Amino acid sequence: MEIYTVRPNDTVDSIAAQYGVPPQSIIYSNQLAYPYPLAIGQALLVDTGAPPQSPLPAAYAGGYAYPFIQPEILEETLPYLSGLFIFSYGFTPEGALVPPNLDDTFLLTQAKSYGTAPILTLTPLDSSGHFNNRLISQLIHDDAAIQQLIDNLSYQLTERGFEGVDIDFEYILPEDRLPFADFVRQVRTAINALGYPVSVALAPKTSDTQTGLLYEGKDYALLGEAADYVLLMTYEWGYTYGPPMAVAPLNKVRQVVEYALTKIPAGKIHLGIPNYGYDWTLPFVQGASKATTIGNVEAVQIAVSHDAAIQFDETAQSPYFNYSLEGSVHEVWFEDVRSLSAKFGLVKEYGLRGMGYWQIMRLFRANWLLLAGTFSIT
Repeated sequence: MEIYTVRPNDTVDSIAAQYGVPPQSIIYSNQLAYPYPLAIGQALLVDTGAPPQSPLPAAYAGGYAYPFIQPEILEETLPYLSGLFIFSYGFTPEGALVPPNLDDTFLLTQAKSYGTAPILTLTPLDSSGHFNNRLISQLIHDDAAIQQLIDNLSYQLTERGFEGVDIDFEYILPEDRLPFADFVRQVRTAINALGYPVSVALAPKTSDTQTGLLYEGKDYALLGEAADYVLLMTYEWGYTYGPPMAVAPLNKVRQVVEYALTKIPAGKIHLGIPNYGYDWTLPFVQGASKATTIGNVEAVQIAVSHDAAIQFDETAQSPYFNYSLEGSVHEVWFEDVRSLSAKFGLVKEYGLRGMGYWQIMRLFRANWLLLAGTFSIT
């Protein structure tokens, strides 16, 4: 796989001729829309057909999906995934499981047909869709509720065919730090006895003393010991209500990884990767502005339609651009094959077990092709 950055006067045909590949190959890999206009600064993945010069390193690849994912997107993505993390199962204070609103049976069936492990994602989401830390507290301080929840999780694995549990609890109260880690350990013991792993999602910390409700209840060392694997949620620096910036700037992601490695073995760590970008209307006003979530392919289409040149921030290793619409200036940050290649480089550099994508609801074909050209997915 080669990455080519579009220059003025480039066309799909001229780039294809330069690499000696069919134009349709570039069109397909990069999901280009007819009549295939390009944006200056756009990064294209070019499959030259050359075999790798050495064996590809092994890596785990997980992806989160809701039951309303489009079937064609799921089918195209599953061949590249080790695990499909089905989002999500809630619970009551008494330990009863609350399934997704839509039937997820087809996700389990499809995952298994591709040899991908379906993973039950457990969240403390309330009826309004928000993380409820009081619900977490009620559960983890009630031994009977924990046992009931473990029994219900075990049923999902033995009777429905899930092949693992992922615990995605956020905004844990600081005083629940130790009980939460013990809860994860109890779930792991029971699920391991069935032959399956337990993972836990970790907010992106850079120190033991990092303050904030997102961080204080997550003890990297304890949770790294309690779970089989962890997912570093290394995204959302740029987010819906924040100022324009890269969603997952590599310099910030690296800081999280380096801290995590002081607490957790590399072979237990999955790097979180965002499969989306944001579009901000300027000027940004804290408390009033709200960015729009967009897909990575959509971001490039916006640049093309507004004749905007795509820039690349070398520090963040992330693409961005500005455009004008109806008298307002917009700023867009997203992921492309350059930013993804940099993140894959971190996985290799630090010997991490692999990566986890939030989320796979939008198809970004170039990502999956680049992944398959970089790692042997296990």
